[in-house]
Amino acid sequence: MARRKELNYFILITMLFSLTVLFVFHKREFSHKKVLSWKYQTADAQILTKACRALVNNSRSVFLWKNTLAMSPMNSSCEDYINKNHYITKPLSEEEAEFPIAYIMTLHKEFETFERVLRTVYAPQNVYCIHIDAKATNDYVRAVQKLEKCFPNVFIASRMEPVIYAGISRLQADLHCMKDLMTPQWQWKYAINMCGQDFPMKTNKEIVHHLKQFKGKNITPGTKPPQHAVHRTKYSYREYMDNNHAFVHGTKKLKKPPPHNITIFFGSAYYAVSRGFGHFVLTDKRAIDLLGWSWDTYSPDEHYWVTLNRLSDAPGAMPDATWEGDLRCIKWLDQFGEKGCHGHYVRDICIYGQGDLPWLLQNTCVFANKFELHSYPPTLECLELILRERTLSQSETEIDPSWYL
Repeated sequence: MARRKELNYFILITMLFSLTVLFVFHKREFSHKKVLSWKYQTADAQILTKACRALVNNSRSVFLWKNTLAMSPMNSSCEDYINKNHYITKPLSEEEAEFPIAYIMTLHKEFETFERVLRTVYAPQNVYCIHIDAKATNDYVRAVQKLEKCFPNVFIASRMEPVIYAGISRLQADLHCMKDLMTPQWQWKYAINMCGQDFPMKTNKEIVHHLKQFKGKNITPGTKPPQHAVHRTKYSYREYMDNNHAFVHGTKKLKKPPPHNITIFFGSAYYAVSRGFGHFVLTDKRAIDLLGWSWDTYSPDEHYWVTLNRLSDAPGAMPDATWEGDLRCIKWLDQFGEKGCHGHYVRDICIYGQGDLPWLLQNTCVFANKFELHSYPPTLECLELILRERTLSQSETEIDPSWYL
């Protein structure tokens, strides 16, 4: 009996040749959810599917888990990288082909997590501008550069900022990409900004449907500043950086009122905006002056887009908008408490563990924030499997069954 168990264990490892991280759970019978159909055919996919179903249904089992793609951009040709990692290489429907989306992706760490994010949101009709934090390591930059060269619609921003949390540099990073995306080469309908630790909760077709509901209006969730956020634009703040530290430092200096009597709104740093609005923020004098005024505010990306979208004559404006748009699922510490996050908190935001999967799948948001592949591989792996299955079921183009993994 002991020898038979050892043989079974050896066979399992052979089947999962690249699986490296062991997660131990107690055995329990799998249950089924009607919302997931789980059609995967390969041996790897069948095992991962069972494991993911267990996690989604709060069951427990014993399994091994991989946390890297089949090929790395650093040691493979672009053809092998794209084919063996099963990237989508043609539009999966006419509707998607006619509704290209631009993505602004700001990165500073977690290259393997970013790889998974890009593979999941990638479609050949879309365009992807990548801003790399100027403080990132040389190895990190080289990895992104190698990846970029494999795709004609993926490019690195023409200018890179040393991004400081809550500083003007975070807003500048987005604006550099927005400027690069405004060339005639890229004819997109909406631009969506992401960080490298976001992950989509919808397929590309579902994102297209979500955006179409707004009929060209910009999605910038927010409202007038609550009392606890007033200080962000009332006083002057400065970015500070040396070899060891980078942070935003507050002062007691009062700021002048906003230019053009603009009413400041406060909200999410994440948005989905029309091409016309992108041109507006780069050329309109009010937008340019607001950017200059925002230079010494705290976290200006959380008021800049929201405020400009409330100007009634801005392209795609929503002057009466509040928090609609459902762009992000985020577990905040003050809302969910210490036990509400099954991973861990960073700056009061939950890094999702596998125990957060049921909560994530109950939400209707477009993206979720945040993930770390190395810390909690099953969370991201299972979401990707579910999304890739939904993508397959929605596709109007034939896809090889081996595409699953």
